[in-house]
Amino acid sequence: MKIDSGTTAWMLTAAALVLLMTPGLAFFYGGMTRAKSVLNMMMMSWVSIVVATIAWVLYGHSLAFDEAGSGAVNMIVGGLDNLGLSGLADTATKDDGTGMPSLVFSMFQMTFAIITVALISGGLADRVKFGAWVVFAAVWVSVVYFPVAHWVWGGGWLSNLGIEDFAGGTVVHINAGAAALAVVLVIGKRVGWGRDPMRPHNLTLVLLGAGLLWFGWFGFNAGSELAVDGTTGLAFINTQIATAAAAGAWIVAEKLRDGHSTSLGIASGAVAGLVAITPACGFVDPWAAFVIGAIAGAACAYAVGLKYRLGYDDSLDVVGVHLVGGVIGAVALGFVAAYPFADGQEKGVLLGGPISQLGVQVLGPVAVGLYSFVVSWILAKVIDRTMGFRVTREQEVAGVDIITHAETGYDLGTIHSSGVASPNGPATAPVSRKVDA
Repeated sequence: MKIDSGTTAWMLTAAALVLLMTPGLAFFYGGMTRAKSVLNMMMMSWVSIVVATIAWVLYGHSLAFDEAGSGAVNMIVGGLDNLGLSGLADTATKDDGTGMPSLVFSMFQMTFAIITVALISGGLADRVKFGAWVVFAAVWVSVVYFPVAHWVWGGGWLSNLGIEDFAGGTVVHINAGAAALAVVLVIGKRVGWGRDPMRPHNLTLVLLGAGLLWFGWFGFNAGSELAVDGTTGLAFINTQIATAAAAGAWIVAEKLRDGHSTSLGIASGAVAGLVAITPACGFVDPWAAFVIGAIAGAACAYAVGLKYRLGYDDSLDVVGVHLVGGVIGAVALGFVAAYPFADGQEKGVLLGGPISQLGVQVLGPVAVGLYSFVVSWILAKVIDRTMGFRVTREQEVAGVDIITHAETGYDLGTIHSSGVASPNGPATAPVSRKVDA
């Protein structure tokens, strides 16, 4: 099939937008940590790009999207025909009629694997060994993400049952949220958790990161149509509607509960809305996107507090936002799916559709959540018993940045040398030097 230049140009752009989300996540997570571990937190996102890219090229694409394997095995994992991306460079376009080069599709899907791995790191802030995280990320993306992507998007058993997940509510967010919960239960709480204040050290970074995530998410959601058509536009505007509704609902919930609305709340609410609309953005009407976003914003605002009641230290609320938000979006699809641009699809229960589709929308999150949780718990246990997952108590108190990376995020001790501040008095102006030509 001839390459469609419009579709290809859009998908190249969408892939770049999704890749940008991981550095955006690094800012978002980095600002939410304490100053002594901001670099380590951001490095965990950055190294996810390296680890997931290598794994994807070597075998990830093949395990997720090669349907050449035997029948029973192909229900669980893909074949091995595309190891090293072999065969894709020789294929001008995908065989699905989109007119998009196969390598562009592979690049787009690679960025999803990257961000999913990075999302898990938010639950582990301040206390894990960097090397242990790299090992966990490499194994987890191989034995959890790639098979789950195949189940839902690559012709696996959930796909055959008819599950709908437009852009990754189940594959990405429920998957990552369940994994984060498992690892958190293995590694335990931070030193002083529940007693010492562990406030975000830089809310400006949080807002910057949330803005980059919001921007990149248009590629994440609208790009998942793999074409330029009416559904692409629907996914695009639904992403905006749900995100704004969720951000508003979160700060209203904060006001009612705490008496004030916060910048961290509006940023977290926006992410909750992005998460919740992800599985449904191309399948629901705009009014439904507003409802999904509003419900997710309010529900996640309360869900993040469960860690204090239940006693698990999910540092940056991966469970409360991504697991809970992902479940809300996936299940809501069973109620309000309308498929405005797709004929013959079963609508949601509230629009006259069969309850069987709702059942599949519940089964998917349960199956993926349980699989991810169990495998992640086992993997974290093995790493903890062999190489150790956590830094020592003394290293954690000192800060993982200086211990692990021999760097700090802020070199405040030398500010006075630039003329910005003086240790002996008020700020002074730097000396101006005129250089003759």
